[in-house]
Amino acid sequence: MRLALFQPAIPQNVGAAVRLTACLDVALDIILPCAFAFDDEAMKRAALDYGPLAHVTRHGSWADFTAAAEIVGRRLILFTTKGDRRFPQFDFHQSDILVFGSESHGAPPHVHAAAAARLRIPIIAEARSLNLVTTAALALGEALRQTDGYPVDTRSTAA
Repeated sequence: MRLALFQPAIPQNVGAAVRLTACLDVALDIILPCAFAFDDEAMKRAALDYGPLAHVTRHGSWADFTAAAEIVGRRLILFTTKGDRRFPQFDFHQSDILVFGSESHGAPPHVHAAAAARLRIPIIAEARSLNLVTTAALALGEALRQTDGYPVDTRSTAA
C-alpha cells in the first residue's frame, strides 16, 4: 500500500502525512510541484524525528510518478469530493496507491482519468470537505483493515 499526495499546498499536511505513513509503515509519494519549497531541508523539517521511519519519494511531475517502477501496474485509487463511490464499500488491494489531490485545487482531469476508482468519504451535506490528512487517515485505516495490512504491534500492553 502507498499514499500519494498530488501537488500538496500546505507543508503541515505533508508533515502529518509523513508521520502517518511512517507510523503505519506505508510508503509516501509526493508529486511535485508543491505550493511551498520541498527540498531536502524542508523534508527533514516536515518529517521531524520520523524521518528514519518514513519511506518518502518525491516525483518531479505526474508523468514521473506514473512512470516510476514502484507505481507501474498498480491501481491508483483517487479520493475526491467528486467521487462516485463511498470508500467503505470499496474492495482495497494490498498493492493499491491511495491518491489525494491538492488541498486548494483537488485533482485535475488527467489524474481523475488515470484512477481505477474515484472514492469519497461520506460527510454531511452542509460540510465542504475534511482536512487532507484526516481524509488520508480514514482512507488508509480502512484500506489497511481490509487487507490486514497494519504493522505488527510488538509493544507491551502491560502497565
